[in-house]
Amino acid sequence: MCDYKISDRAYTKLIFHAAKYPHLAVNGLLLSEKSTKGSAVEIVDAIPLFHQCLHVTPMAEVALMQIDAYAEREGLVIAGYYAAPENFYDNQVDKTPAAKIADKIQENFKNACFVVVDNKLMTLQHDRAAIQVYSCAGEPATRWSKAKFTLSQSSQTLEGVSLLLKRGAMRDVVDFDNHLDNPENDWTNDFLNKSLIDLQKLY
Repeated sequence: MCDYKISDRAYTKLIFHAAKYPHLAVNGLLLSEKSTKGSAVEIVDAIPLFHQCLHVTPMAEVALMQIDAYAEREGLVIAGYYAAPENFYDNQVDKTPAAKIADKIQENFKNACFVVVDNKLMTLQHDRAAIQVYSCAGEPATRWSKAKFTLSQSSQTLEGVSLLLKRGAMRDVVDFDNHLDNPENDWTNDFLNKSLIDLQKLY
């Protein structure tokens, strides 16, 4: 069983993505350093994918190729998948959209994680991390099982994300759908690669 550490950057981006489209399902990819420390995987970044056609295979393949090339340049690897189900009560892996993407990632990175946004915890005031993390158990019947995770600088991260959500910062996050609409939209969301304290100065 693998343990995961979710960076404040990755958490901020995936929560912003889900918050920007509360009426839709969204998904994205998670990146980690190429070398892992023991059985721990540190997720350092998140790349928002889609909020419209989550199951369109050609678009997903284009996105995966571009993101894989980006990760390679940055010395990172695609190490996970995240999704926020459309239905408020669908907070399990088997209810999440485009779960086959997670299976594909796991084929290439055996310690890949599957992060499900917990809709019930998606509020403007984050008292605890609004995600559930799963790792691959290997057995087809129980392919993904709950995994332990820690959120980097947990209390500061939750406080910072809550404050930025209240200020509407999630409206500026860009996913691959936005990039396809206008190629000038940067799906890496480089502007969010600042510390949460610096981001608060922008809003």
